[in-house]
Amino acid sequence: MIIKSFTFNPFSTNCHIVLSGEELIVIDPSCESESEQQHLIDWINEQNAQLTRVLLTHAHIDHIFGCARLSEEFGVGIEVHASESVLLERAEVQSQMFGMQLTPPPAPIRFIEPGETITFGSVSLEVRHTPGHSPGSVSFVDHASKVVYSGDVLFAGSIGRTDLWEGSLPILMQSIFQQLMPLGDDFRVLSGHGPETTVGRERTSNPFLVGHAPIG
Repeated sequence: MIIKSFTFNPFSTNCHIVLSGEELIVIDPSCESESEQQHLIDWINEQNAQLTRVLLTHAHIDHIFGCARLSEEFGVGIEVHASESVLLERAEVQSQMFGMQLTPPPAPIRFIEPGETITFGSVSLEVRHTPGHSPGSVSFVDHASKVVYSGDVLFAGSIGRTDLWEGSLPILMQSIFQQLMPLGDDFRVLSGHGPETTVGRERTSNPFLVGHAPIG
């Protein structure tokens, strides 16, 4: 298995690609500009593998810029939690709020269900519902490789913001303590922004977590 991460757009949003055998998936196609989108497409085309899935941790604008382009280029639909549908449908409104433009993403081909297992190549990803930053935020857990793709739930030294639509600090803290912390200290955390970290590092040094317990 190979994990390749790119950082795109003015929000410095991470896009993670997971390659296994002859298949690869994209988690959060954050590529905004034509050059970013072409760079991602070129990298994918250089691999001896087929893009089979585009998964979204959530549907805030900075995570979905490249959905339309990847769907058009590779004929692959997007998959997201059903609670993010409103954000997807209002993608253009989201972009206008920040003075930006984007091609509206296609409707999801399916909705991700918490607790399901997404498989490709030799990789299995468990879907965990981790709301708080947005209502349908999910994290993808690769137990075999001890990696979690946490979206904007947990960062190195920080946590996701909760002042956006349907954000909630108590719910976010519950998601972190109930869904991510139990994974184990040696789990790598690949988030939506910033550098890679580990569950153990955040448990012991993240100022938002140390000495705190879930709220509510």
